[in-house]
Amino acid sequence: MKKLHAALIFTGIILPVVAMGDQASILSNSFKYAGYLDGSFNYLVRSNRFTSGTFDRVFDLEPNGFTLQQAAITLSDQPTEGFGALVNIIGGRDANTVAAYGWNPYFGSQTLALDPTQVYIQYVYHALTVIAGKFVETAGEEVIDPTQNTNFSRAILDGYAEPFTFMGVRGTYTLNDKISLLAGVNNGWDNIRDTSRRKTAELGVTYIPNTLFSVATVFYSGGQRATDRAATGRESIRNLLDIIATYNATNKLTFIANYDYGNQTLATLASTQVGEAVWQGLAGYANYKLNDQWRTSLRGEVFGDRNGYRTGLNQCWKELTITFAYAPIKNVELRAETRHDFSNASAFVNGNGHGSNHNQQSYGLEGYYKFG
Repeated sequence: MKKLHAALIFTGIILPVVAMGDQASILSNSFKYAGYLDGSFNYLVRSNRFTSGTFDRVFDLEPNGFTLQQAAITLSDQPTEGFGALVNIIGGRDANTVAAYGWNPYFGSQTLALDPTQVYIQYVYHALTVIAGKFVETAGEEVIDPTQNTNFSRAILDGYAEPFTFMGVRGTYTLNDKISLLAGVNNGWDNIRDTSRRKTAELGVTYIPNTLFSVATVFYSGGQRATDRAATGRESIRNLLDIIATYNATNKLTFIANYDYGNQTLATLASTQVGEAVWQGLAGYANYKLNDQWRTSLRGEVFGDRNGYRTGLNQCWKELTITFAYAPIKNVELRAETRHDFSNASAFVNGNGHGSNHNQQSYGLEGYYKFG
């Protein structure tokens, strides 16, 4: 009954918005709506867990089966000057993963959930934009919205090195056509509740010297509990430096590199001891557009979890992914992917739940439809 209740709530949001069509402009000249439906079939040769019990994937958690990954709707009124607002709600399996501490998304189900991923007001004055509320982080090449990523499975960095959302205030300032600046303060990683007396600050800069090259850097530092998703326990400081460099070699070929370095003081480590946790990783992408309908993406990563704080294991984890995508029409894309993960530890639990292995092979099929 709770599953049905959640489904009816989300349907009640989606259908009236889709039915608006071109009449949306009646509300405001700057009012917009958009959304997507994203589903997949995923097959993991082993299980979806590390021997520590932590998931070894970010969103593609189904070991062998179909999944409604996301059904999302975004309503926004964001004029170029003055006040505006945005509401972004996602439903499906992924909502369980991105839901911030302090919000219960489940509605009695582990596979169907709702999450208000972004809800904020904004104010724009010339080159300055300020938003206040709940919003996504700016670290990482990959984002929560699957239609903006080039692969089906998510990068290791996306789920294990970086946050998903923040609750707070953020300002961005466009200095000129090459440089933009970012600064903000919030409640910490993936927290609606203020679980630490120390706020987390974010500082960022994006530099685009020309159409060929760009680099974006953001740094987070602030209070975090020794154990994630907890309101009590030791308070510590968590830092993250994220750098993304993009090189557009041609109008069809793009190379991207994403580096993360994170650390946290007084963290509860995999050994159950308390100490400094350090993690870092590098992801590289080669994206090639064959034509208007076909494209491919190659991704390789290495991630070091020296203290086992992020994965529950002291390990060096690597992965290699290749994705082929086909867009039969403008608003639809179909993806086929193969991925191989490696670890220097026997980290991946076998599919039968007995024993473990140093590697994991997976295959995935994904399809999404966009509207708005």
